[in-house]
Amino acid sequence: MTQFRELTRADILPLEQYERERRTHRQRITALKQNRRVEVGPLATFYFENFDTMWHQVHEMLAVERGGEAQIVDELAAYNPLIPKGDELIATVMFEIDDPVQRARLLGQLGGVEHKMYIAFAGEKVAGDADPTRENTSPEGKASSVQFMRFRFNRAQKEKFRAPGTRVEVGIEHPNYHHIAVLGDASRQTLAADLA
Repeated sequence: MTQFRELTRADILPLEQYERERRTHRQRITALKQNRRVEVGPLATFYFENFDTMWHQVHEMLAVERGGEAQIVDELAAYNPLIPKGDELIATVMFEIDDPVQRARLLGQLGGVEHKMYIAFAGEKVAGDADPTRENTSPEGKASSVQFMRFRFNRAQKEKFRAPGTRVEVGIEHPNYHHIAVLGDASRQTLAADLA
């Protein structure tokens, strides 16, 4: 069942317990993410987040950095905004390019890409809003390889998105990166559960 609440300190497992159970948690989240991952073109992947993916991310950060209670506060503040609250889909968008030279060159051509992402369905087009608290494109015009995008839906749009058989496209329409992916119905149903 989709949870529309924020993570609290009470949701955080003791580090020792999480590490004992880590493999099980990773398997569960890997399965959950299967219908939340959308490749748009050859280099961009949208990872649609929810309560469970953020729960896992917080625990992974705590396991890696081992910052204790002070870190827990910071991680909750960082990741709670990425949990959809019923009227939105939220995606971490990653431009995944292994070669550092090629990555720098491509990102240097993608300035402003954070204003060019959308979800289209049933005659609707929901534009993504980039996280305003971070530098999505540098003053030199270089895009960040990680973008946090929020797609806000009104009531009518939510109903159209949730309707069985609705064709849903996720796209980027930047002059230097113009690609569209069509969601499979399992992915559409998964994301529809985020729209209460």
